[in-house]
Amino acid sequence: MMAKQEVEIMDATTMQRSLTRITHEILEKNDGVEDLVLVGIRTRGIYLAERIARNIQKFEGKEVPVGELDITLYRDDQHFAEGIDPTLNQTNIPFSFEGKHVVLVDDVLYTARTIRAGMDAIMDVERPRRITVAVLIDRGHRELPIKADYVGKNIPTALSEQISVKLQEVDGEEKVSLIKGS
Repeated sequence: MMAKQEVEIMDATTMQRSLTRITHEILEKNDGVEDLVLVGIRTRGIYLAERIARNIQKFEGKEVPVGELDITLYRDDQHFAEGIDPTLNQTNIPFSFEGKHVVLVDDVLYTARTIRAGMDAIMDVERPRRITVAVLIDRGHRELPIKADYVGKNIPTALSEQISVKLQEVDGEEKVSLIKGS
């Protein structure tokens, strides 16, 4: 059995640059912040959405609402098949997004099941005008025909590899690593 090998692919500076670029792309594609809201998927997507909102405030001088989305009950590939009751966290979206442009934010796009669950959860509450997706890392291997509109970095991976995103708010450090081996 091969030992796990961790290779850092993004440090704090590279992550900030990627989020700055994503922010500019969101602003460019939307021609500003009119009717724009950010919704972060628990857990790390929330903090990435908050960082994008701070960037928007810095660049445009305007606040963009940020919500937190728990997609646990919308997942079709975790917990339920094993007969385990899922642990629910809080969804906190204290604003209406009816008719608005929702940017759904997450850390890693892999099979696309998390993003699909996020879209289902949003559509169960209200009907936005449009939903787009922003992710820090796109690692490939889709099981559903969903793509990210805004990507920090594309990291093609083998199925046996993993991506680890560490954020200061959750993990006390900033980095993205590729983990090889089992």
